[in-house]
Amino acid sequence: MHLISIVVGFAGVITLLVAMIGGADNLVFGVTKADALFCTAILILIAIWIQIATIHHMMLEKRGEIL
Repeated sequence: MHLISIVVGFAGVITLLVAMIGGADNLVFGVTKADALFCTAILILIAIWIQIATIHHMMLEKRGEIL
């Protein structure tokens, strides 16, 4: 789960950088720059949520509770 969080966060950062550096045609990966920035925000939030879930899962494992 931790690795998935890192991959999703990295994808969000890459999308943000491409959207910021993007060309004059106002397109990023075939979508508008605004849509790419919204996707970036969603990817970062997903990465944060997965990281919180990973920490919670580790705390439950430490107490011996298995999901």
